[in-house]
Amino acid sequence: MKLFATLINLLFPRTCAACGNLLLENETTVCTTCRFLLPKTGYENNPNNPLAQKFFGQMPFNAVSAEFFFSKNGKVQHLIHGLKYNHCRENGIFLGQVIGKSLLNSPNYSGIDYLLPIPLHPKKEKIRGYNQSHVIAQGISEIMTVPIAENCLVRSIFTDTQTKKSREERWDNVKDVFEIKNPSQIAGKHVLLIDDVLTTGATLMSAGQTLMQVNGIKISVVTAA
Repeated sequence: MKLFATLINLLFPRTCAACGNLLLENETTVCTTCRFLLPKTGYENNPNNPLAQKFFGQMPFNAVSAEFFFSKNGKVQHLIHGLKYNHCRENGIFLGQVIGKSLLNSPNYSGIDYLLPIPLHPKKEKIRGYNQSHVIAQGISEIMTVPIAENCLVRSIFTDTQTKKSREERWDNVKDVFEIKNPSQIAGKHVLLIDDVLTTGATLMSAGQTLMQVNGIKISVVTAA
């Protein structure tokens, strides 16, 4: 079996999803060097971080953070683009596991009852093959042992991609696109809203406004970058 595995690696070499270098035998998805060098924000331990401040006075989120800084052509972009556009689900699981480990050590994220990945419209999910935010949530769930609230928050309106849109265009594009199914499941609960990237915050704001209709809900937010 070891010889067979070696042959497979020769024919189909395993490479790091962040830098593209060959993985060692004991490495998976991301090489040890990149795991050490990925640019963490540490925002989960700072309730007044710059991302949280985006929503001050607009949305009463309990906590807002992102695990990594995103830079063009950087390691984190390679991970997220592989997840979104190249069917690399393992990238999302990896990102979620790293996020989960960070949140376990943060008092700002204690007492989470359910994970709520930002949904894709069914049409877009069919084209992509999966919802990247749901895959990230699966990785978080593995570490935090918190269940995902399946089909609770849904995207009822198909929208264009947010890429290259201005702040105002992004808000117009996602306003009123979400609906809640089975609100009793999350009533009075602390939910963790999960997305891949936080840019202007328009998508999370729209989802948050919809979720605030649920009685007694408490919402925290985390993104991969």
